[in-house]
Amino acid sequence: MISLKRNSKLELIKAEGIRTKASSIYTPNQKDDFRISRSKFDNFLLCPRCFYLDRVKGLQDPGMPAWSLNSATDHLLKKEFDECREKGEPHRLFSVFGLDNLIPLKHPKMDDWRDSLRKGLEHRYKDTNIILSGGVDDIWYDTKNEEFVVVDYKSQASDNLVQTESYLANPYHQGYKVQMDFYNYLLTCMGHKVSPKSYFLVVNANRGAEGFYGNMKFSETIVPYNHNISWIPNKVEEMIKVMNSKELPNGNESCEVCAYSRERSLNE
Repeated sequence: MISLKRNSKLELIKAEGIRTKASSIYTPNQKDDFRISRSKFDNFLLCPRCFYLDRVKGLQDPGMPAWSLNSATDHLLKKEFDECREKGEPHRLFSVFGLDNLIPLKHPKMDDWRDSLRKGLEHRYKDTNIILSGGVDDIWYDTKNEEFVVVDYKSQASDNLVQTESYLANPYHQGYKVQMDFYNYLLTCMGHKVSPKSYFLVVNANRGAEGFYGNMKFSETIVPYNHNISWIPNKVEEMIKVMNSKELPNGNESCEVCAYSRERSLNE
């Protein structure tokens, strides 16, 4: 996909390929605090080379258009759950999926925790200068066990029914599980009692309808996921080691960005 650089007024401007915001570029062995978001941590897991070029060398990835339909469903779901949150009552789906002991969490920092761009969940990793962060879609509260329950909204359009086993086994959904593990890790490190079970609220658009007619119907499924946070510290250690190195790490042999960059350099 070819992307053209635009400013906040949507005017075409020169694309430099390098980020200019100094706080977003890490200098190996720097002492100042540096934030690593959930998405950047995920980039490290996928391809250390691309991660290093981004965070340390300051290379700017080509922009991508926002998934506006997904954002719209997220926004509407949050409004719906916030209404239940204010009333302190269960959401309509909880009884359908046998989750009568849950209610949307009402917490003074809830809006901050959902703000992935400016705040989000935050935790300083051990005694380092690395601040791990991530913005959750929602957190529910288990009134029986007094635990926080992490929730992530997912939108899709598939002809297949959403079933727990196949949904979690889908190779394209492995990043979803990493995302959930990461959020639970942050909440645990922040001192909160976290449920061992998280949930994906999946809304699936019906592609088998006879037509659009100004309306799109979605099915709603709550998919349980037993998250695992035990692997995260080792990967964070690896990430910090890469960030503090002055050598460019190897990339993932399946990384299409690396392959494209390599082939382009050979053909120019």
